[in-house]
Amino acid sequence: MTYYERNLPHWHPEGTSVFVTWTLHGAYDKFRTHPRNADPGKAFAELDKCLDQVSVGPTWLKIPEIAQCVEDAIQFGDRQLGLYMLIAYVIMSNHVHIVIQPKTTLPRITKSSKGFTARKCNELLGRTGERFWQDESYDHWARTDRELQKIIAHVERNPVRAGLVSSIEGWLWSSASTKYNTGKNACGTQS
Repeated sequence: MTYYERNLPHWHPEGTSVFVTWTLHGAYDKFRTHPRNADPGKAFAELDKCLDQVSVGPTWLKIPEIAQCVEDAIQFGDRQLGLYMLIAYVIMSNHVHIVIQPKTTLPRITKSSKGFTARKCNELLGRTGERFWQDESYDHWARTDRELQKIIAHVERNPVRAGLVSSIEGWLWSSASTKYNTGKNACGTQS
């Protein structure tokens, strides 16, 4: 088992699925200001609710080209780089949730995915030398198969809870999207 601390504790038992959340830089600083002795799960639930309300900070991920860049990178990490097996994901306007089965260390995964997308998305936005993602990501390993199924449902229902769509299949930037359920990619061709 790997363990390290930054502002949050990070436990990564080998062979377990991991739920990871990245937020845009400036979307919410709760991770850095939450007391160390507070329950990280409760702190995350509070953060997730605030992120869904999009009450502060940037919302670049609602720009289709930016969301597509992030989605492509998530899938590239699975299919081409083999860093993980992608189980579920959703891209919201200011944060990303992924559920993965890591094949390497989580710091390597996040550095690869966040580093590439930060450079590419900043380029698309015409920004140079600006921070794109919050430094630290939230992660939680699934203790049981039942918990894993609850996490997947949480991730894919995020746009419904946020009031953006009425069904999980209706959100374009998600593993539950109809574009994947019909075997078509974002361009409408067979994948």
